[in-house]
Amino acid sequence: MSAVVQMSIFPLDKGPSLSGYVKDAVAEIEHSGLPHAVGPMGTVIEGEWGEIAALVGRCLETMGRSSERVYLTLAVDWRRGPDGRLEGKIASLEGKLGHGVRR
Repeated sequence: MSAVVQMSIFPLDKGPSLSGYVKDAVAEIEHSGLPHAVGPMGTVIEGEWGEIAALVGRCLETMGRSSERVYLTLAVDWRRGPDGRLEGKIASLEGKLGHGVRR
């Protein structure tokens, strides 16, 4: 069973430039070894739900060390079936479009 999760996490008490704080959560995601893709408004992660839930908790704890208030959103697509959906979903769309999409 695999999950594809889109997560957005950032502090609410640090002003207009947040990448210096978001980098700590992204480093935690990179360290996890799970397949992921960083985007401008969030990060998509693929793996077993338990692994992802634990990772989200670590990201929240990491962000909480430097912030009094943290905003976190999750969108989860959980299903029984094969891994590799992070790339597979994009490949399926590209096949239907007949060309690559910008990443």
